[in-house]
Amino acid sequence: MSKVKAHSLFTDFDISLFRAGKHFKLYEKFGAHSMQFEGEDGVYFSVWAPSAKSVAVVGDFNFWDGKENMLNVRWDSSGIWEGFIPLAKKGMRYKFKITSNNNNIITEKVDPYAHYFEKSPNTASIIWDIKDYSWKDKNWMGYRKDKNDLDKPYSVYEVQLGSWKKNPEGEFLSYRELAVELVNYVKEMNFTHVELMPIMEYPYDPSWGYQLIGYFAPTSRFGSPQDFMYLIDAFHQNDIGVILDWVPAHFPADEHGLGLFDGTNLYEHPDTKKGYHPDWKSLIFNYERNEVRSFLISNALFWLEYYHIDGLRVDAVASMIYLDYSREEGEWEPNIFGGNQNLEAVSFLKDFNTAVYNNFEGVQTIAEESTAFSGVTKPVGQGGLGFGMKWMMGWMHDTLAYFSKDPIHRKFHQNELTFSLAYAFTENFMLPLSHDEVVHGKKSLLSKQTGDEWQRFANLRTLYAFMFMHPGAKLLFMGSEFAQYEEWNFEKSLDWNLLEFLPHKGMLNFVKDLNLFYKETPALYEKAFSTEGFEWIAYDDNENSVLSFLRKGHDSQNDVFVVCNFTPSLKENYKIGLNKRGYIKEIFNSDLLPYGGSGVKNAESVEVSQNSWNQGGFSANITLPPLGVVVFKHIDE
Repeated sequence: MSKVKAHSLFTDFDISLFRAGKHFKLYEKFGAHSMQFEGEDGVYFSVWAPSAKSVAVVGDFNFWDGKENMLNVRWDSSGIWEGFIPLAKKGMRYKFKITSNNNNIITEKVDPYAHYFEKSPNTASIIWDIKDYSWKDKNWMGYRKDKNDLDKPYSVYEVQLGSWKKNPEGEFLSYRELAVELVNYVKEMNFTHVELMPIMEYPYDPSWGYQLIGYFAPTSRFGSPQDFMYLIDAFHQNDIGVILDWVPAHFPADEHGLGLFDGTNLYEHPDTKKGYHPDWKSLIFNYERNEVRSFLISNALFWLEYYHIDGLRVDAVASMIYLDYSREEGEWEPNIFGGNQNLEAVSFLKDFNTAVYNNFEGVQTIAEESTAFSGVTKPVGQGGLGFGMKWMMGWMHDTLAYFSKDPIHRKFHQNELTFSLAYAFTENFMLPLSHDEVVHGKKSLLSKQTGDEWQRFANLRTLYAFMFMHPGAKLLFMGSEFAQYEEWNFEKSLDWNLLEFLPHKGMLNFVKDLNLFYKETPALYEKAFSTEGFEWIAYDDNENSVLSFLRKGHDSQNDVFVVCNFTPSLKENYKIGLNKRGYIKEIFNSDLLPYGGSGVKNAESVEVSQNSWNQGGFSANITLPPLGVVVFKHIDE
């Protein structure tokens, strides 16, 4: 049997950074690291357990004997236990068996820094080498900064890997199978980015991945860490950016996870008013503890470094920054200034964003933040949280409410569409039609629409077109691109058989062309977060339920103007005000026959007259298709 040899990867400087909450590469020190020491092959193990009386590594290399391989505690009171174990090697399973000074509580815990895990429902960590992969995305990494800048197109396809598509036997597709099927599909559909719902190891399928156990490991449900790298590599080789959902807000209380890790509240806040989430029955990280902050920020940087991830969408930010989030009076306590902000969580998010942007070029962080908290995307140096983008939840709520109304009543609710433009440039917004809107009885996006079948499909095309013409980045959840009838069910595949039917195939063709038009129209993205990129033509034609506006980019020659008809009535000779003479040409139309529309189009060119209208010195008479969005551009005669 092998014993433990004294060895350390930590320097005094590492320890001081760790204690100060400023060590952002802890994955290079903690966990299981295969190496040779004193002429022997084995693994160096280290774990943070300051309240432990003893820590043993149990695993395949010692028949899970808790007395065989006892780690050594560091002399510096850092709470780190470590040591080199000969004969341990890649592929072997292991856990930490911790005896606590707190009432001699004994726990068997997974390695918080493990790179690989057994497949659920088994729970052991696995010794693994994640450096054993040869990346082929050098070109992408070289020009990623240009692709990922905020003046570039962002059309994001949100995916839950386990339910996007299953094989004929009803089993998950592997990472490598997805590297063919999913990558080719996303590329064919002209999305610029993919956002993966959490892929870090999680024990409970119905959590969809939002209750994490292994923060440093892609779930083994779909393959090995190298298989996941292969998937990311394939996206990059096809010029598709990859955004990961990241969950620093809370974690599950499973007995093998982070909760009561060393017999005490180590990772979670000890006060349940700050450390327990009543909605999700989960534990909340202790942002006041420097070592926990280092753990979380190291985790974010880990995915950017080792997996070449291009962006992190941070889940449940509102639950982090408000002490009274989802709590009744008496269930929370004000901060030192008497307010409801969690000052430590706010400070943590600033440190997180600063670390990400200081260490990696060409990446973005995106906040899922559902309140009016000010400065989410303002730089940290200017008092903001420092995110690159924020989900525009207000737009989503108001727009879906509008589209659920019968068109005959929409003239009384036009402000639900126009209100978002009153605050559209207060943050760098991403417009989400995400998984949250198609679960828990909310119905699919198609089922939210009103009217007969033709009108529901036309409504949905109009919704998507309005979304893509509205300032901001875009996100669409899987299945919505072909108008899935049923709401999302994580236990089964999307209903791909619907593509046998023309309305659904038409919707797929529409989204594919809409994405391409967006990518090829600079006016729609170059100033997506600036007031300079948008100008109303007419927002007050409530009687006709029509909106019209300009979208502008860096070059005025590329400006386009958008006219939206939110009723099923064909509108001929509809007059619109313009700012210059010449001719205009229809360059996009949501009502074309290949999309399942009625095929109403404008002439090849429409002359602009000198008759002023809508505050414009000129005007043109155009045709508006029923429940349609038309985009025009000025052209030479």
